[in-house]
Amino acid sequence: MHERDIFDERPETKIANYACPNCRERNDYEVRWLKRTKKRNAPRHLSEQDRRQMEKSRDYMVRVDDQLMCKNVRCRKRFEIPSAQSIVFI
Repeated sequence: MHERDIFDERPETKIANYACPNCRERNDYEVRWLKRTKKRNAPRHLSEQDRRQMEKSRDYMVRVDDQLMCKNVRCRKRFEIPSAQSIVFI
């Protein structure tokens, strides 16, 4: 069983406010996420155990971007997104 058998994937962009650790300037950044929503019908080739696992699964989002580039013209340095949250259940 693969993730793509159970979930439909769709890219999504969210706006988040972060401060650059180098220049300390705060700005809004677009962070890319991959939204995975559960399919309505189970594929026919799944075993009974896989079907039970699909019933328990939930929709979730996975963060694609790990680093951002500072929007300050004088800085322009890359920094990591400070939160440890990379998966969000919907």
